Amino acid sequence: MSLRPLADRVIVKRLEEEKKSAGGIIIPDAAAEKPLKAEVIAVGPGKRTDDGKVHAPEVKKGDTVLIGKYSGTEVKVDGQDLVVLREDDILAVVA
Repeated sequence: MSLRPLADRVIVKRLEEEKKSAGGIIIPDAAAEKPLKAEVIAVGPGKRTDDGKVHAPEVKKGDTVLIGKYSGTEVKVDGQDLVVLREDDILAVVA
């Protein structure tokens, strides 16, 4: 199944964080937090302004971005855990 986000929506896949702390302690899954880094899987055409023009999104497919812990709506498609969120919910693009 393929997803095509509408308007200014973006579909991202959270990237796995390292399971080991800097001190060498292995962090169990139950204690691990949701990863903040994500890869952009799909981007909508952009947000429509009040005068009817479409404002193109600033992110593109393949970008690595930072998102909030509880941002967006989590969905499961073809066994993959994805997050659908608005472009405004993206905090930064990782360079």
